[in-house]
Amino acid sequence: MSCGEPHEMDCSEVLDHLYEFLDREMPDDDCTKFETHFGECSPCLEKYGLEQAVKKLVKRCCGHDDVPTDLRSKVMGRIELIRAGEAVPEQDLTAGRDMPAAADEQPSPNEK
Repeated sequence: MSCGEPHEMDCSEVLDHLYEFLDREMPDDDCTKFETHFGECSPCLEKYGLEQAVKKLVKRCCGHDDVPTDLRSKVMGRIELIRAGEAVPEQDLTAGRDMPAAADEQPSPNEK
């Protein structure tokens, strides 16, 4: 995605780190660069607005559920592997739990 105009930060870089910006998990200097980019690039600003709205909706609808410590540890471990550029195992994070692996999967009749 790009508006076709040159920017200090490339649109792909902005979108690759959008969640870090949304979660304020980056230095203030980088946040300022993102804000400048959004002021210059309407496609990235639109994507930012959409992701911000989704994040608020998820927080409102699911923000009160406690995440099991082991699941949080597994997810954070995968995030660190991805950030380090290492291969991530294909096994499901919820393996061994009583829930389907994907939202579109249905439990077997024996599990109901």
